Amino acid sequence: MATGQGRSNNQLVVQQAASALAQLKYEVAQELGIQIPQDGYYGYVATRDTGAIGGHITRRLVQIAEQQLSGQYSSNR
Repeated sequence: MATGQGRSNNQLVVQQAASALAQLKYEVAQELGIQIPQDGYYGYVATRDTGAIGGHITRRLVQIAEQQLSGQYSSNR
């Protein structure tokens, strides 16, 4: 999940979003009680845990988008 690592072909449309997405990843992992490896190697992290982080990130991004579309999102959360 570290920037520039892994086999993902996904490209960020807004390159400045990389740091915000990384911060979101750490916040979600902390909320779930999952320790993110400092070296970026996820080989020792259970697939269930990395999937949980990704799923919660997706839910959070959808929630933020819905709030923005409805005009309820404050950018200084």
